[in-house]
Amino acid sequence: MKRILVLEDEDSIREFVVLNLKRSGYEVVEVSTGEAAIDAFSKDPEGFDCALLDIMLPGIDGFEVCRRLRQKSEKLGIIMLSAKSQEMDKVSSLMIGADDYITKPFSISELIARVDAVCRRVGLTELRSGDENELHSGPFTINLKSRVVMKNGTPVNLTQVEYQIMEYFLKNQNTALDRLSILRHIWGESYYGEEKIVDVNIRRIRMKIEDEPSNPRYIITIWGYGYKWSAGSE
Repeated sequence: MKRILVLEDEDSIREFVVLNLKRSGYEVVEVSTGEAAIDAFSKDPEGFDCALLDIMLPGIDGFEVCRRLRQKSEKLGIIMLSAKSQEMDKVSSLMIGADDYITKPFSISELIARVDAVCRRVGLTELRSGDENELHSGPFTINLKSRVVMKNGTPVNLTQVEYQIMEYFLKNQNTALDRLSILRHIWGESYYGEEKIVDVNIRRIRMKIEDEPSNPRYIITIWGYGYKWSAGSE
């Protein structure tokens, strides 16, 4: 049974979310403060598949909780919950390591769909663990068994979403991939969100793999279309 950490300080919203997650077959640990969320995760960092984190909280806010949980685990799925619809909240959430965001008010069917998608990615990590093949491109190697990306022999710390995007690129080298195809491949056909989530994750990956992120050598932008992976000139 997949285990979800729910951080929400409004009792009515938290109870509603927890009830429906349990009805959908998830085990849930619920907390109302950022401090409690960090403590619960620290006690059992391998025991959670996904975390739903409200942004606006007294004390430690959801952004800081996201940062700390991501530091402890690259595998954990993280979805941010926000009462705001400002673009900066969305971008900030993704840049600090969240996999997805959802704006209040939201339908419970949308929330469950997002959680399902994140948990499928966690499950995919485990199912693929027996594949020993490697992908190579320029200074990069992807080990499909350990799901580790190496650049010049040094591991690159990636979230599960970032890893999947890198794997997709290296399996389609020198091929222009439109944003929608990337979105559907990584987040699923039924994803409710915007294509912008692709752009923000690409920006985050570039910061980790490019020598000059503002002048990318490997992930090339195809303006008005999407992106292309190039091994670069060695």
